Amino acid sequence: MNTGEKYDKLLGILRAYGRCAVAFSGGADSSLLLRCAADALGARNVLAVTARADVFPERENEEAKCFCSGLGVKQVFTDRDLYSVDGFCANPPDRCYICKRAIFGGIIEAAGREGFDAVLEGSNTDDLGDYRPGMRAIEELGVKSPLIAAGLSKTDVHSISAALGLPTADKPSFACLATRFVYGEPLTPGRIRAVGKAEQLLYDLGFHRVRVRVHGTVSPSARIEIDPAEFPLMLEGETRKKVAGALYALGYAYVSLDLSGYRTGSMNAPILGGKPEQK
Repeated sequence: MNTGEKYDKLLGILRAYGRCAVAFSGGADSSLLLRCAADALGARNVLAVTARADVFPERENEEAKCFCSGLGVKQVFTDRDLYSVDGFCANPPDRCYICKRAIFGGIIEAAGREGFDAVLEGSNTDDLGDYRPGMRAIEELGVKSPLIAAGLSKTDVHSISAALGLPTADKPSFACLATRFVYGEPLTPGRIRAVGKAEQLLYDLGFHRVRVRVHGTVSPSARIEIDPAEFPLMLEGETRKKVAGALYALGYAYVSLDLSGYRTGSMNAPILGGKPEQK
């Protein structure tokens, strides 16, 4: 099935719902899903529900607001204190399951208050190939994944988004900030906020795809992942000094550049038994 056929299949799947709420983060996947839902059902029959928590940078919420406003889709927010969720702060290997259960539980409740029973989320078929315990939570809660049902890959998502003129067509993947920490190392508000500030600094300096991975608690090390094509920018004298100085000020004892570059899921290597695919 080619991309166009998958797109048509997606619209058909969405029309069958009649009305739906979309778990909307502002990323490329959920943005395409929300746009297609609005096209298939009409904006008045679609609700965007955006979760707010420390693990999601505020810039994502602002971009999400603008996108919903442009579509004419109503957006509501749900706030979740993940630190109060049993097991989250211990950061076990199934942390994503714990987090998704809490986040999507709130999304389902918010959707229900607005009169929407069907809740959709934007995972694509590429998400099935990594270690994603959060998918189990989504299935248990009865949340639907139309992009997967239609067979859309990450490449399909970007291709269709570009054809529709969406501002998220080239937006890099984003995963919550809890994914930046080694499993078993505790998650605290201070550690989460520090890594968020570190990544925001890199975006502000002109880097496009960024991860700051944190190793250790007593003398924590910040391992920076960026596109190899942007290594020269990082190694410019003033940029290098500014990044190092800012991250030291955030409490990192060591700051390094990962020579493998940006890639999703690199913290899952011990679980997957090897090095994740570079992306």
